[in-house]
This record gives sequence, structure tokens and C-alpha cells, in this order.
Amino acid sequence: MLDLHTFLPSEVRDLLSDYIQECLDRGIHELRVIHGKGTGSLRRTVLAILESHPDVARFRAADETAGGWGATLVTLKQRDA
Repeated sequence: MLDLHTFLPSEVRDLLSDYIQECLDRGIHELRVIHGKGTGSLRRTVLAILESHPDVARFRAADETAGGWGATLVTLKQRDA
């Protein structure tokens, strides 16, 4: 889980990319990114990054038990061995 509450949208691109890379290195393919509800600025930034990231297979808003629309669930692509 990556909680972005304390970060500015301008800091998120590198942070999220580094987090995705670290998860892949550790064999983790299911992630939860918490961006909060707020004004939606951070959420829009996160979704734009995920949409264009080559290692992201899919993503969706979390259900109420995982943060609702304040969090996004991400599935990463499997790497070839």
C-alpha cells in the first residue's frame, strides 16, 4: 500500500513509478494506492500516471472496504522470467 496523503501532485510521478518498480522487483503485482478524496487533484494525477505506465495491466477504484473512491487498486503485468 502506498499512501500519498502527505505528497504534492508534483511529487507523485516519480514516487509512484519507483513504488511500482520496487513492487515488481519483489514479485508484488496487486497494489493499493491511497490518494484520498479531497479535491480530486491527486486522484487525477495518479490515474493519469497509471494509464500511461507500461507495467500497469489494469486499475480500478477500490470498494468501500479498501478505501472507496479515495483509493485505487492496481494490477501490474507479470514479468517474463
